[in-house]
Amino acid sequence: MQFIEALKFRSKLFFLFVLITFGLVSVSIMGTMHLNDMKKNIDQLYFGSLIPITELHEIIQVYSNGLAYTVHKASRFEISPSQSSDEIESYLKQVNKKWHSYESHFKRYDERNYVSYAGSEIKKINRYFFRIYRASKEGKDLSKININTLEKHINYIHTVLGKLINYEMDVAHYERKSFLRNYEETKIEIGIILLIVIIAILMISFYVFRSIQNDHTELEKTTKKLRVVNRKLENVSYTDSLTTLHNRRYFNLVYDREIKRAKRSNNYITFMMLDIDFFKQYNDTYGHIEGDFALKTVAKVLKDCLNRPSDYVFRLGGEEFGVLLSDTDESSSAKIARNICDAIRQRELKHENSEVNEYVTISIGVVCCIADDALHNETVLSRADEMLYEAKESGRDRYIITSNVSEARPQILREEKLVA
Repeated sequence: MQFIEALKFRSKLFFLFVLITFGLVSVSIMGTMHLNDMKKNIDQLYFGSLIPITELHEIIQVYSNGLAYTVHKASRFEISPSQSSDEIESYLKQVNKKWHSYESHFKRYDERNYVSYAGSEIKKINRYFFRIYRASKEGKDLSKININTLEKHINYIHTVLGKLINYEMDVAHYERKSFLRNYEETKIEIGIILLIVIIAILMISFYVFRSIQNDHTELEKTTKKLRVVNRKLENVSYTDSLTTLHNRRYFNLVYDREIKRAKRSNNYITFMMLDIDFFKQYNDTYGHIEGDFALKTVAKVLKDCLNRPSDYVFRLGGEEFGVLLSDTDESSSAKIARNICDAIRQRELKHENSEVNEYVTISIGVVCCIADDALHNETVLSRADEMLYEAKESGRDRYIITSNVSEARPQILREEKLVA
């Protein structure tokens, strides 16, 4: 029997060897066929974009159509001093950002000195506009600004940046000619390298083929270890990476199992659907990093409040969480929900745009009932969702609990609900 298995194993290895050989030959043929197309794409991507030139043109446009135009309007009292100062500040930030982006690109040794010179001239021009900005901030009369001086500064920086643009264009043309000149040589070199790689891989594959036959027993041991690792990875796949709570996938497994278990013993089953109040506004106000911190904080509170082995806490998606409890009557479920609301509020996570509280709060829909054969799994979820909707309609930062699962209505579409 072991001899037959060994023969099957050798056949598979031989088939793998043939497959690798066929794959390498196919790759080499396809690479030869598409090499010209790759050259065209690279040529278009690298030489057609001319990103540095675009950035320099954008800087010139900011100076001409942004800063100079704003100063002209301010000198003619077409805009208020506060508006002119805001616009000048904004345009100066744009110039610095675009110039920093330009400087971050690769610069050849022969252009570094001129780039440094251009940078220093930009700083001088920016200091000129910054003085106008401060004067505008202080409410001074901008009609006395010397327009000739302004135009001289703008024309001068145009000249400085124009030289950089011409240099970048010359370099691009030179690099393109150099690329086309070396293209044919590169094709030959790639072909030789590819041939060497194919031969080397074939030799290595043959050596591996011989080695694997001798190490078949060791391979079986490794396979067993891999099975153990795969089981551990499967457990990891049931965990939400941000909050370390159980994820939706695990909820789908546990929910049906716990409902069936409650039905067999005719015990209480409780499901809570929780949603952070005005979470979209929280993200818009504080950013997604703080939003993630808020989600992790809520998850920590749920873990602290629900620490029995039979308590399950899930992150169902976004800012929505789920709690599944067994053997917990309605009074105890209500107490747990109330404790969760209080604990979230007591964390005092600042939420300026909440219409409920100055801190982050949570709304909870709770269904607690005795499971029997007439109980439908979807009914519990639907009723919990309805209770959550009622909690939001009632003002948020609260829970609504019901034990009646016979009045479940069709689930309301998320787009028709209140903003979370």
